[in-house]
Amino acid sequence: MQLRDTLGAIYTDEAFADLFPPHGQPALAPWRLALVTIFQFMEGLTDRQAADAVRDRLAWKYALSLELTDVGFDHTVLSEFRSRLIAGQAEQRLLDLLLERCREGGWLKAEDGNATCSTHVLAKIRALNRVLCVAQTMVSVLNVLSEVAPEWVRAYVPVEWVERYGERLYHERLPQGDDERKHYANQVGVDGWVLLHALDASSTADWMKTLPAVTTLRCIWEQQFEPVEQGGQWRVEPTLPAAQLINSPYDLDARYGKKRTTLWVGYKVHFTQMCDEDVPQLITHVETTPAPIPDEKALSRIHAGLAEKDFLPNQHLVDAGYVDATNLIQSQADYEVDLVGPTLKNYWYQADTGYDITHFSIDWEAETITCPQGHTSSSWTPAQDAKGKPVIKVKFSQTDCKACSSRASCTSSTRRTMTLQPPDRMQALLTARKREGTEAFKETYRHRAGIEGVHSEGERARWDYGAHATLAYPKHIWPISPLLPR
Repeated sequence: MQLRDTLGAIYTDEAFADLFPPHGQPALAPWRLALVTIFQFMEGLTDRQAADAVRDRLAWKYALSLELTDVGFDHTVLSEFRSRLIAGQAEQRLLDLLLERCREGGWLKAEDGNATCSTHVLAKIRALNRVLCVAQTMVSVLNVLSEVAPEWVRAYVPVEWVERYGERLYHERLPQGDDERKHYANQVGVDGWVLLHALDASSTADWMKTLPAVTTLRCIWEQQFEPVEQGGQWRVEPTLPAAQLINSPYDLDARYGKKRTTLWVGYKVHFTQMCDEDVPQLITHVETTPAPIPDEKALSRIHAGLAEKDFLPNQHLVDAGYVDATNLIQSQADYEVDLVGPTLKNYWYQADTGYDITHFSIDWEAETITCPQGHTSSSWTPAQDAKGKPVIKVKFSQTDCKACSSRASCTSSTRRTMTLQPPDRMQALLTARKREGTEAFKETYRHRAGIEGVHSEGERARWDYGAHATLAYPKHIWPISPLLPR
């Protein structure tokens, strides 16, 4: 009731008109369905419980401008409304329209500071190892084919597949020994190649060859098995890194992720919220990415989203995962945003025990470095680091280093070597590290502390209404069982 009294209706039917066809029977008011979606998320209700609340609770009727005698609607309407949001890529619209109303009310100002942090989102799927993934892919495609082309299944699917794929698959049911499990994986691979060969036959309808489940089968078989021309055997070691492998045929976008000690399969979500003390702590942007995407790679998309809403802050408080030299430069150059956060730790051991980079004099034009003892570097070589970013490899003369009285404070090798970033990136990084030690930085950065509460509140409110909330596996593939000869 306070939400309605303070913010008004928030949404209008016109804001969602593009998601509905211009003909057909009248739809329920989209603005009401949008509010109900918000309410049920706030209270952690299922669709059926939310529909009951619309029918039974006076406070909800008041917020939705309904008569006391209104009988409500069927709970399936809510699922259909969310499907329309996803199909129309309008998920952010619920948040954006609310923020616009907050801006009109004076509770939100573009120049106020923002803070961003990320957390992991688990895909709503079973965790599968590689062998179980390929076996479950066969279950998935056979389920689909049994429903859309039962006569084709009777003609081409061997009867022994009912026993092999008819029961739900578990880790415990897989062969335990390495050789036995490899043999099982190869058997599943052979079955998959046989099925693909039958689908590729000229007698098979073209529409069957492009079914999403069939496309998924092809993709997973390319990742997990050698090409047919090379025998089609199980790859003991996949050629792709784990972060690029499909982990489930039921959620193709879910990927393996790791953040410090946390391992998961799913996605990563980035929350951006207001952090000034004199304004409400409102979330201004939500960005969801695949799990392996590092935080630093998501920052440009976050800034682009904030710029589109005209919510770019003067200062953007972030944790260390977002702060690198490139982001420090681009945030200022492209958006005039001051990126404030701790830089990654300086892993040169000399930072604590001796001469780190700050003790050396760099002459970028002459491409030389002078050490604290006055010796000049002997080589300057442009190169690339493991991520493909440009760096500069610098070495000092062994003759100078071996005879140096301060070598123990400088290097544990026979000569000092360094890896430098380009001058603009190096200067941005050094400036940020210098600012970290000031009291002004600590005073500014303390405003970010409350963002962890946003994650806690979001997790407790059931984070499962996104486009990636995929249902779990079917228990059996019973559709093919009565179709196959026994």
